[in-house]
Amino acid sequence: MAVLAAVALLVGAMMSFYTIPAESEGIVLRFGKYIEKVPSGLHAKFPFGIDRIIRVPTQRQQKLEFGFTTPGYTNPDQIGSEPMLEKSMVTGDLNAALVEWIVQYRITDPEKYLFDVRDPGSTLRDLSEAVMREVIGDRTVDEIITIGRQEIEETVLERARELAQRYQLGVSINQVQLKNVNPPVPVQPSFNEVNRAQQDRENMINLANGEYNKAVPRARGEADQKVRGAEGYRFKRINEAEGDVSAFNQVLEQYLKAPDVTRTRIYLETLGDVLPQASQQLIVDDSIQQILPMLPFPAKTVVEAQQ
Repeated sequence: MAVLAAVALLVGAMMSFYTIPAESEGIVLRFGKYIEKVPSGLHAKFPFGIDRIIRVPTQRQQKLEFGFTTPGYTNPDQIGSEPMLEKSMVTGDLNAALVEWIVQYRITDPEKYLFDVRDPGSTLRDLSEAVMREVIGDRTVDEIITIGRQEIEETVLERARELAQRYQLGVSINQVQLKNVNPPVPVQPSFNEVNRAQQDRENMINLANGEYNKAVPRARGEADQKVRGAEGYRFKRINEAEGDVSAFNQVLEQYLKAPDVTRTRIYLETLGDVLPQASQQLIVDDSIQQILPMLPFPAKTVVEAQQ
């Protein structure tokens, strides 16, 4: 008996201590009733099944995968039983789409997570899938495949947080991330063609905008340069005309004072400007006679001079 008592005492001593990992908290149940929540570290408890410890990873970021499975997972709630059914959805324009996504969450209240909801992991999966199907059902297939991904993630995250708080799941949903969003396999080549056409369209628009941004400023610069050149030419002509008018008025003033002198001076100045530019010519007055035989000029030149 003494040996049995010693063994029982030794086993009881070994069962009286337990350790909570650094990223977890411990929930102590005594005869199935909640007693307390303990932090990480070494703790003591009643042995022989009187106290039972549930370790809850409250500091660990966990995730749920929908429509696909990542090997090596440790969270049993991370994957669903039927991934193909999870990712098969109908969009708002009655097209089929295959949507894969991830929900990242953290357990913030272990008591609510364990005792207020039956099977909280499955509840969170069903909640997330229901919200995603609702949001996808309000969007077109083009939106979920191309431009609407970020908006869908934000909307699903907001609604999932509201439902998790309403159902008191004791979790905090941190992120919703869309992974692969594809059309069904039979029509996938056609969708790929549409996507390529849309990308080509965007590229052509970008190229056209680039050419526009280069050509328009250049044309505006050339137009501004021509306008400035025309304005300079206008000011030049105006100034020249005003100068000519001023010079003419001055000559007119002198002409009115002395017409003969002014006329002679204008005549001489004009000849001084014209004669240096003319070729060598011989001017003969018609009244002069008997001079032609004395000059060795061709007859054609003489005739032109007489004319």
